[in-house]
Amino acid sequence: NEHAVALEFETAEAYRKKVALLEDFQSKSQVVNERITDVDVFAICEHEEVFFVNYLKVMNGAIIFTKTVSLQQKMEETREEILSYAIIELRQQFKSESPEIIVPFEIEQPYQNILLTVAKAGDKKGLLDIALKNALHYKAQHITENDAKRHLTREQRILEQMKSDLRLPSLPFHIECFDNSNIQGTNPVASCVVFKNAKPSKKDYRHFNIKTVEGPNDFASMEEVLHRRYKRLLDENEPLPDLIVIDGGKGQLSSALKPLEKLNLVGKISIVSIAKKLEEIYYPGDSVPLHINKKSESLKVLQNLRNEAHRFAITFHRQKRSINSLKSNLDTIDGIGEKSINALLKKFKSEKKIKAATLEELTQVIDSHKANIVFKHYQSSSSEAPLE
Repeated sequence: NEHAVALEFETAEAYRKKVALLEDFQSKSQVVNERITDVDVFAICEHEEVFFVNYLKVMNGAIIFTKTVSLQQKMEETREEILSYAIIELRQQFKSESPEIIVPFEIEQPYQNILLTVAKAGDKKGLLDIALKNALHYKAQHITENDAKRHLTREQRILEQMKSDLRLPSLPFHIECFDNSNIQGTNPVASCVVFKNAKPSKKDYRHFNIKTVEGPNDFASMEEVLHRRYKRLLDENEPLPDLIVIDGGKGQLSSALKPLEKLNLVGKISIVSIAKKLEEIYYPGDSVPLHINKKSESLKVLQNLRNEAHRFAITFHRQKRSINSLKSNLDTIDGIGEKSINALLKKFKSEKKIKAATLEELTQVIDSHKANIVFKHYQSSSSEAPLE
């Protein structure tokens, strides 16, 4: 119950199963009366429009089996009708041929030639009390889990949906998505965007300059970037993502798997790719893609990831081209070296701002001699510009 309230449903379910096994073991070891043999016992309780029925199987005075089920009231059935229906279903499911059925109150006789006993005292009433205790326990658990689910945030509901839709082993709290960007092979870059709890975590976004790949080779670029990203996380003992999303199809996914294999991360991180045209989801080792419902929140998150990674990569690519272009312009000024250029770019960000800077502002960034050269260069170019 504590784990369910804390929204840790997988842990709660594991403990629930253990508790059920212990209770089942305890029930089996409990001898009531050796003269009570081959009897079915049924108890019922309810909460709102849900009924909980516990079934005990008794042989030679000992409980050998117990099962609790929940039944939704659909058409204002009475609890007598619900119990009668449950008795028929459970006996049929477990192939019971017991000649006696113990119940808490009078119901319409569901069988001929079977003794129906309303237990009010003695050992049979003790069996009925055990069955009721089991039903009440199941009811309490049902209420706790439902209360916890009602408090799920929108993000948590989406994560549960993604886990189901994408067949993931765990909730994808931490997702990373990668994209490459280059125009005719120039200034190749890549981006990594991070979503946490189904929302962008922009402080965790990362840019990459492609270092080892020449020309427009998206596959090799993807391989380089993922190796750099996850080798660094491993080296720095940083948390790994629950899910990696690759923008592209089977080819990009194959390239992304290579560095994961080298870093021994295959199977430790889930990875998929999303193809642009039909929004197909590809998995490692599976040539048949998954198609998610177009209205699914899971697909919307994947699309947002892909679009954000693309936007972030394109923005960085344009910035890099702009800076390289600006560097080329500053390189034409005699007496100004790369160190001074980088200092000016870091401070002013654009040529327009450098051009508009006063001599005093330039002197705060580079030495007075070089500042004077830059200032005179742009003053001269301004005076030569035609009037508009």
